[in-house]
Amino acid sequence: MILSCQNISKSFGVEDVLKNVSFGIEEYEKAAIVGMNGAGKSTLLKIIMGELSADDGMVTIAKGKTIGYLAQHQEVVGNRTIYEEVLEEKRHIISMEARIRQMEEDMNQYQGEALEKHLNDYHKLLHEFEALDGYAYKSEVSGVLKGLGFGEEEFDYLVEELSGGQKTRVALARLLVSRSDIILLDEPTNHLDIDSISWLETFLLNYKGAVVIVAHDRYFLDRIVSKVVEISMHQCSVFQGNYTEYAVKKKQLRDAQLKAYLNQQREIKHQEAVIEKLKSYNREKSIKRAESREKQLEKMEVLEKPREEQTEIRLNLTPDIISGNDVLTVTGLEKSYGEKHLFSNIDFDIKRGERIALIGQNGTGKTTILKILNELVVPDAGEFRLGTNVKIGYYDQEHQVLHMDKTVFSEIADAYPRLTETRIRTLLAAFLFTGEDVYKRISDLSGGERGRVSLAKLMLSEANFLILDEPTNHLDITSKEILESALVQYEGTVLFVSHDRYFINKTATRILNLTGQKVINYIGNYDYYMEKKEEMEAVYLKDSPAAKPSFDKLNGTATIAAESEGKTDWKKQKEEQARLRKRENDLKKIEARIEELEEKIAAIDGLFADPKIATNSAKLSELTKEKNGYQEELEVLYEKWEELA
Repeated sequence: MILSCQNISKSFGVEDVLKNVSFGIEEYEKAAIVGMNGAGKSTLLKIIMGELSADDGMVTIAKGKTIGYLAQHQEVVGNRTIYEEVLEEKRHIISMEARIRQMEEDMNQYQGEALEKHLNDYHKLLHEFEALDGYAYKSEVSGVLKGLGFGEEEFDYLVEELSGGQKTRVALARLLVSRSDIILLDEPTNHLDIDSISWLETFLLNYKGAVVIVAHDRYFLDRIVSKVVEISMHQCSVFQGNYTEYAVKKKQLRDAQLKAYLNQQREIKHQEAVIEKLKSYNREKSIKRAESREKQLEKMEVLEKPREEQTEIRLNLTPDIISGNDVLTVTGLEKSYGEKHLFSNIDFDIKRGERIALIGQNGTGKTTILKILNELVVPDAGEFRLGTNVKIGYYDQEHQVLHMDKTVFSEIADAYPRLTETRIRTLLAAFLFTGEDVYKRISDLSGGERGRVSLAKLMLSEANFLILDEPTNHLDITSKEILESALVQYEGTVLFVSHDRYFINKTATRILNLTGQKVINYIGNYDYYMEKKEEMEAVYLKDSPAAKPSFDKLNGTATIAAESEGKTDWKKQKEEQARLRKRENDLKKIEARIEELEEKIAAIDGLFADPKIATNSAKLSELTKEKNGYQEELEVLYEKWEELA
């Protein structure tokens, strides 16, 4: 075991955060720490790192092992460039390389035994340098920076001039190239686009060390971890498997606990009724029996009722009026900021009832498109047209629609005076505002908390076209599931930008990928987009200078159609979808028939070897004719298979 936490407890004042938390991490193991916001996950990581002291318990790291940590809001300070900052993590290798060069220059100064000793020292140092991949450290730094979304042209940017999110990415790059034996990651995907998250998944899967991750990205956790440590009600439970397996096991465990609790409660009530009845007889014998039963009840270890799951909260989003079938038509949209060209000739339309995810790398212009649709940004060219009776509800990352002087409760109550207090509290509870939290002032909330208030407010707007920019940022997994369920049942139309692939997979009926300054349209969920991504980009970005190589594909289960040269045509998409489906079916039928014919030919060849048939000319002639027929059909099928495949 490389890391051990034994009976960790921590309180802040009278508020317990962690109580007797125990778990271990094996060498090379990949584990997740999950729990609701405020459960104590980040506190636990800080205790492991020694940044906070535990009230009780012990953290043990195996002797000689190194540990690295990425905090949730970690920033890098200093006047180095991005490349220099990450390269600093390789300082020991750089110093070693300098010593090797110096020893090579000094070689001529030695003779005899002194030279022999110098050569021995030189070869030892060289061997150590090679063992640390010393010849590859520069390419490693470049590869990690590119994987995390930095272009080569950005390597020379000064760290002090970067945004908070960019600084966190630089800190993550430093940690990844440090090659620590254990790395702790607190929300590492928060500032990454989808391609960078995919790259990070592959990197961590192949990482030669232990990884402990705090994250709300379920798709990310499903791919990486083999153990889940859950922090709930201040205590810890350990589950083997990825996030999905954990969720199934957790539900089974809770169902079993609830069943045991209800059975015990029934038994207690039964015994209490029997005791009451025995006492009512008012005879010495019956009273003694009643007292005996009371003692048994007192000795019984009463089970606590399992905590109610917040996923039982449901949001019902109902548009005030139904829009026309054509919700939005975008034609020839173009936008640049100075020399930075985002996109041009963007065309797409949206129909009523669709839930569309707009995805793409950071900086491609996704948020800009949403702001154009909300008339917060003016396009350089092109136009958009809203359909009949379309009413937009907009959620942006800056939360500009909140009043800083109001409380959370009054922000909702003043906007929707017809709502009862119960309805408002139920909605706020879905977004993790319970008890006295609802009376906090907006100005006193964190950025994440303000985002949750904005989202809650939008859910009541009765808009029929929701435009959402990163709606799942700062939501824990429970709140994401509540929002997913609400959007799937929503009777209106949704256009959203998100880097949460699990959320996209659960909610999107169509995906628009903004890449290479074009939009590629996919009818289906995220899994199918990944399956067809390389194929579609090869077709539609072959002439685009902004096209970039894609990452490894995942399998999916949906259907796809791509717009012709960036132009969306609904009828053509459906026809293309049907054509692809027919081709796949034809291919399966041909493959099955080829296999059948090859088996029949092999069987005939086996009969030819039978001595009884070899001397029967009539039977030989019949079998030869049959085999020739099969072979002729087989040749035709081979040609068709090649054409379809």
